[in-house]
Amino acid sequence: MMLKLAGSVLLALGAGQATVTPAPEPAAAPQPHKLYYPVGADAAKVYDQALAKAAADNARAVIVFGADWCHDSRALGEVLGSDAFRTEFGSRFEVTFIDVGRPQSGEGRNLDLVKRLGVKDLKSTPAMFVLRGDGKLLNGKKDAVSWRNAESRGTDKVFAWFRGFDKK
Repeated sequence: MMLKLAGSVLLALGAGQATVTPAPEPAAAPQPHKLYYPVGADAAKVYDQALAKAAADNARAVIVFGADWCHDSRALGEVLGSDAFRTEFGSRFEVTFIDVGRPQSGEGRNLDLVKRLGVKDLKSTPAMFVLRGDGKLLNGKKDAVSWRNAESRGTDKVFAWFRGFDKK
């Protein structure tokens, strides 16, 4: 009797129209972000080449110490690597990115280069220094290490900051 009842229920259910729900679209794979701070680079050589190129081009060297794990470092990299930045500032500024690891947790690297610029203890990333080709620092150390909020500054404020160097 039970078997007959179960069969009747299944038959009744099958008599109605079936609704087919399509499977949800698979989520798009996250796009990897561009890497700006090469971990394996010979940072001292890259630093020296940036100063030499700035001197040869009568430009200013922009040395950005950061890391690709840091959202503010990546945000600053996106602005400085943009076509808009190159169009407005490309002839006046040579931008170089140097990886510093995680100095906040004692896992820093290339910090000897930061010390060359007078910063004894880098506590956050990124830090951005603007130098003449002869190595003279054009922005203050306090300003250079103040970029830990680069993402929230936005492109307009970063561009305005660079325009300030036209007077220096």
